[in-house]
Parts: sequence; structure tokens; C-alpha cells
Amino acid sequence: MAARWEHGAAGEAVTARMLGVLEGRGWVVLHDLALPGSRANLDHVLVSPCGTAIVVLDTKNWHRGRPTALVRGRVCCGSEDRHGQVEKVAGYAGRVQAVLGLPGVAVWPLLVVHGSPVAGGFLEARVTGWGGPVFVLGPDRLVPTLAGAPKVTDRSRAAAVAGRVGSVLSPYRERG
Repeated sequence: MAARWEHGAAGEAVTARMLGVLEGRGWVVLHDLALPGSRANLDHVLVSPCGTAIVVLDTKNWHRGRPTALVRGRVCCGSEDRHGQVEKVAGYAGRVQAVLGLPGVAVWPLLVVHGSPVAGGFLEARVTGWGGPVFVLGPDRLVPTLAGAPKVTDRSRAAAVAGRVGSVLSPYRERG
């Protein structure tokens, strides 16, 4: 169990370093936040430079020798069904949207997979109860995908949204 946690933490650290590039482009990037009313740890939460979108980003570090692909509509790493992880990040995004209560601000779930090569670098998975796709990306597609998203910048709106995120989602602390 401890080795698995350390393996996952290493992937989160790599993702955090990668996301640092986006901060220079107006993104607000927060790491390891607690989801109110749950034991969940949100790996990364990003506020877009335009202040109209929040990305709930979960990092996974899956088996290097097994490709990640959609199999009959489900995300699989090799022969292992990992769609439950996609469902979790969609659930986290839904909960974040509900607790923040920010009309006009879209919340998007995103999963980045280290180790396992993602088929085509990019998957669009569907989850029951979530209205849009859950994007599953390889790390090489993460920053270009996010950097290409906002076409406008509204620093004051982004700061207000980031302030709300910071006041509602506190730093995660291991709960015993």
C-alpha cells in the first residue's frame, strides 16, 4: 500500500511541475485540496485565465507496459478496467461545482496518465451522470491542451474565482 501511494505521489509531483508552466500564462494552479464532506483528495485544481472554467485534474501513474485505451466505452489500462477512476474524477468535478456555487463557471474533469501510453495521447470517456466528456490525456498532451483552451484573459474574474476556490477547498490533510 505504501509503495502504491509513493508511486502515485511521484506522478502527482511530475504533474505539478508540468502545470507550473501554465501559471506564467495566467492559470491559477492549486494542489492537494480537500473536497468538503468527503475524504477525497483533489490532486490539482486549476482556474482558467478567463475565470470561466475550473479543471479538476486527477493524476494516475499506471503500468508502463500496458496501453490505456477505450474498450467498449470504458477506459482500460491493458486488460484492467480503470473506468472507475474516470467516474471518480467526474464525481469530484460535480461535487466541486456544487460546493463552489459559481454560476457561469464550468467545471471540467480531467485525468492525466503517467507511465501507460494513452492511445492517441487523448481519450474522451463518457460517464453516467456527467453531461460531457471526461478527458484522459497522456502527460505530453496536458499542457498544450490546457494552454490552448482560454482565448481571453480576465484577471479580475479569474482572481475572484480562485479566491472562492481557496475559501471553500482547503488544503488536504490526511485523516485518521
